[in-house]
Amino acid sequence: MKAIGRMLNQLRPALVITRREVRDQFRDWRIIIPIIVLTLVFPWLMNFTARQLVNFVESYGAPIIGDRLIPFLLMIVGFFPISISLVIALESFVGEKERHSIEPLISSPLRNWQLYFGKLLASLAPPLLAAYLGICVYLVGVYRQVGWLPDMMLLIQILALTAVQSLVMVSGAVVISSQTTSTRAANLLASFIIIPMVLLIQAESIIMFWGNYAVLWWAIFGQIIIAILLIRTGVAHFNREELLGREFDTINIRWAWAKFSSAFVGNAKSPLDWIVHEIPKSFRRLITPVILVTFILILATIIGATQASRFQLPIDTFNLENLGAGFLEGLDEIRFFSIGSIGTIWLHNLRVLALATLLGIFSFAVLGIIVLMLPMMLIGYFTATVASAGISPWLFLTAFVLPHGVLEIPAIIIAGAAVLRMGAILAAPSKNTTIGEAWLNALSDWSRVMVAIVLPLLLAAAALEVFITPQMAIIIFGN
Repeated sequence: MKAIGRMLNQLRPALVITRREVRDQFRDWRIIIPIIVLTLVFPWLMNFTARQLVNFVESYGAPIIGDRLIPFLLMIVGFFPISISLVIALESFVGEKERHSIEPLISSPLRNWQLYFGKLLASLAPPLLAAYLGICVYLVGVYRQVGWLPDMMLLIQILALTAVQSLVMVSGAVVISSQTTSTRAANLLASFIIIPMVLLIQAESIIMFWGNYAVLWWAIFGQIIIAILLIRTGVAHFNREELLGREFDTINIRWAWAKFSSAFVGNAKSPLDWIVHEIPKSFRRLITPVILVTFILILATIIGATQASRFQLPIDTFNLENLGAGFLEGLDEIRFFSIGSIGTIWLHNLRVLALATLLGIFSFAVLGIIVLMLPMMLIGYFTATVASAGISPWLFLTAFVLPHGVLEIPAIIIAGAAVLRMGAILAAPSKNTTIGEAWLNALSDWSRVMVAIVLPLLLAAAALEVFITPQMAIIIFGN
């Protein structure tokens, strides 16, 4: 109880900032009018849309589409008001700087994290309350028109989705506002928030039309992680002196390349010296991420295995006779296309790692790790499926996975660890370095291990997958 009391006492100055900001927001008609419109008019529009679409699909004997559509519109009603929070959050710091009203706030005795949290809560509270009010208006209207009421669990999920989506957007926008020098630059950088959130809404809509609402809990959990990392990033890199002293932003490509190349080469005098001394340094920095990624991929394999009982394939596909005949018929083609197949497999694996890296950069490595989890989930799924057909899972893994997986899986783990470190470095405070310098150092470590370890391992794994894996499969299952 004493710890909670101390935490509340430390949070009280941040709430003072929150009250000040919220009071100023409700005085601004440019904020109040959009909130009122999106809270009252937009739910009415969605009610009208729901009524028309339900009548339309019922006339064609497809009421299930209407049942899926109404929860989707409920989610959209909650999402649109929180889009206002993006505008408020983007101006939280840089807007006050442009209006020359931030100096008294910066000179206050508040700690950096208290000031940051006060701005964060102020940007979050009004739009989130408006979103919940819009959801209530929509539920009342849709009940009066079509008599639909959501399950309590679905309602909790929608409310939680609305909250975490608002938190992700606000925390990301506040980070942008604290690191830019103009509202125009902040608005341009907001696309890095809007585009991923739109894609996420599309993915959630697919889940809702699918009707498997339990999957939404994973979406909520993933967004909570990203929100925590964004808040951690903002607090770690917020510096009130730097905020006042930064006048304009410039893109210095020459400086960035010099910083990256210097970190990439290190103190090496030759390629051999680079491999012998610099690569082990980078790998030692990846030991903890390697352990974490290994655990995650093992968990992904187990998750894939548990799905075999839910999504069953025909058992005849996996009997020994069909497996043996299929490999014997394809042996000549495997030999004929073997050389070209090495490059094809290698490039395919590189594309997967490039996608994981790109997604990891914009999601603190969360989406990147999910991409790397998918192959392991498939391995677990097919292993459990063949086990249900009476085939030894160890024989299956030995024939199809082990020959090339002995190199490919370690390469995936190392690449995933480098992506995880790149994402995590943004959320860690960096002493005597800017956020850009810290990220360039992490990018150099990623490039080192990719060039010296991952690419050669994947190339060797592709050769083994073409020349050794088919032979091993035929030896085990061909007879």
